[in-house]
Order: sequence, then C-alpha cells, then structure tokens
Amino acid sequence: MILRNSYLNVADNSGAKMVRCIGFLHGTKKNYAS
Repeated sequence: MILRNSYLNVADNSGAKMVRCIGFLHGTKKNYAS
C-alpha cells in the first residue's frame, strides 16, 4: 500500500528509479524469507 503511494509521489518528483530500486529490494527480501 505504501509502495503504491510512494510510486505516485516519486513519479511526480522524477525519481521513479529510486522507487524501482526499493521495490526490487523489497521483493528480494520477501523471496529470501520464503
């Protein structure tokens, strides 16, 4: 949920790359736990 909101905020700030990196890290962490 927070990521979704962050994406919109970041996209407006021309920082979609940062959000993409965070999403990748989040996904990896989840996979690691699994």
